Amino acid sequence: MSNIDWAVLIITLLSIVGYGVYKSKGSQSMDSYLLGNQSMPWYTVCLSVMATQASAITFLSAPGLAYSSGMSFVQFYFGLPLAMIVLCITFVPIFHRLKVYTAYEYLEQRFDLNTRAFTAFLFLIQRGLSTGITIYAPSIILSTILNIDTTYTTLFIGSLVVFYTVYGGTKAVSYTQLLQMSIIFCGLFAAGIMVVHLLPGDVNFGKAVAIAGKMGRTNAIDFSFDWNNPYTVWSGLIGGFFLQLSYFGTDQSQVGRYLTGASVSQSRLGLLMNGLVKIPMQFLILLIGVLVFTFYQYNKAPLFFNSYELNKLEKSPYQAELKKIKADYNQVFEHKKQEVIKLEQALASKNKTAIDEQRIAVKKADEDTKLIRLDLTKLMLKNDENAAVNDNNYIFLSFVTDYLPKGLIGLLIAIIFLASMGSTASALNSLASTSVIDIYKRLMNKGASDQHYVKASRWATILWGVVCLVMALFTSKIGNLLEAVNILGSFIYGTILGVFVVAFYFKNVGAKAVFCAAILAEIIVCICGFMQVVAYLWLNVIGCLLVVILSLIVQRFMRKKTVPKAETVF
Repeated sequence: MSNIDWAVLIITLLSIVGYGVYKSKGSQSMDSYLLGNQSMPWYTVCLSVMATQASAITFLSAPGLAYSSGMSFVQFYFGLPLAMIVLCITFVPIFHRLKVYTAYEYLEQRFDLNTRAFTAFLFLIQRGLSTGITIYAPSIILSTILNIDTTYTTLFIGSLVVFYTVYGGTKAVSYTQLLQMSIIFCGLFAAGIMVVHLLPGDVNFGKAVAIAGKMGRTNAIDFSFDWNNPYTVWSGLIGGFFLQLSYFGTDQSQVGRYLTGASVSQSRLGLLMNGLVKIPMQFLILLIGVLVFTFYQYNKAPLFFNSYELNKLEKSPYQAELKKIKADYNQVFEHKKQEVIKLEQALASKNKTAIDEQRIAVKKADEDTKLIRLDLTKLMLKNDENAAVNDNNYIFLSFVTDYLPKGLIGLLIAIIFLASMGSTASALNSLASTSVIDIYKRLMNKGASDQHYVKASRWATILWGVVCLVMALFTSKIGNLLEAVNILGSFIYGTILGVFVVAFYFKNVGAKAVFCAAILAEIIVCICGFMQVVAYLWLNVIGCLLVVILSLIVQRFMRKKTVPKAETVF
């Protein structure tokens, strides 16, 4: 990067951290540190919720996912608006009325301590692991820019986020996320315009999308019903609905964001706006990946987008084999470029026969490119069996650093950093609040002062920061980060959601029944997930329904029914 880009990056990051620390000064009580005194307006709630979900993984991996396999991932979010409506009707007013710090406090009032502790434990496992993934994402950027191992960059990024989360608590998180998302929207819009601008003069936006479409990259909608296809309309509407409902309704990293709302109506409005804005935003991010794909049909893409791994191979004893692979790749690219130009001409002439012929030709050339890359990854593993051979997360980053103008490169990289900082800070804050409120305060030290629990929350943030950093160091082998974090969540979210559904809607089910059902359901979901019985989104549906059905069965066969301790929703 140029000096201008470094200046833009550093100034942006320092401004965000400084702003969050300044706005959050004086957070000495539990209400202030964990709930921000419940004073946030709806737009802060909306942007904070979006920033928590839209981590650096979104801005690094989503364009790479669209580049590699198309836009079908947008269907993942189709259930989000429906989930927001259910949350606004059910979850939000209950949590606000009970004045809880965490979602799991309600479960003890409704059931018992065992159920509260079990769901909190599941959350801590899932969020702790996934936060490690979100910390790793921006470390990829520094690693690529500085050409150093991701271990060092991961430690740096993680330490920076832990600092301002420990200092300011949820106020620092919410205020910084408001500014972060404002910058992110501007940066994404600028990136989309620049991609189109960099295409050949006779290739406009419409033609770029059409070319990508003929090469199988604009498959945004799929109405087929296939249990093994993770991205269809039905898996998005049904599986996505259950996942989003559990994520926003029972994951403390999100619950903690809308609990900061000044009132029930402010929290509701923030969630509804998130449901309306999120799908267009995700569509835009994926579309940028599709446009980058078209751009690389006219401009030779790197043989391997992870330059650090490629540099290791270039210094290895396999230089001769690598040279041959590069020669083959150059030849195949030139052939593919000519076929794409012919496709462009066929589209301009609207000759259906020629279009169909060229569509087959460009797809064949694209497959030839993939085969060469496969040979490359085999050679990488031959040189180093621990090599990271999936470069999907580096595609958009490589384009940004190689082709965008000075200043904008620094801004876009700052955006990816900001997204990671926002989602990671929310996660650390939620891990700390759950650990202190649901475990430490409830089971270990019940009668301490507010100042003591604030101090404990800060120490819990540091502890979880260390745990997540350790997890981040082992993340390089898991492939596309965006899919990985959602797959991980699907193993747990359905079970947690099922417990809350029983709590809200089945007033005759008691603590013992739901506790046994949750344990059995989680075991079954893990078996289905590891054996890949169905696509991962359906695990959320299976987990939720299993908890509900099993709890009803167990309750029916129990001799003595347990009467719920708190008011329920019909």
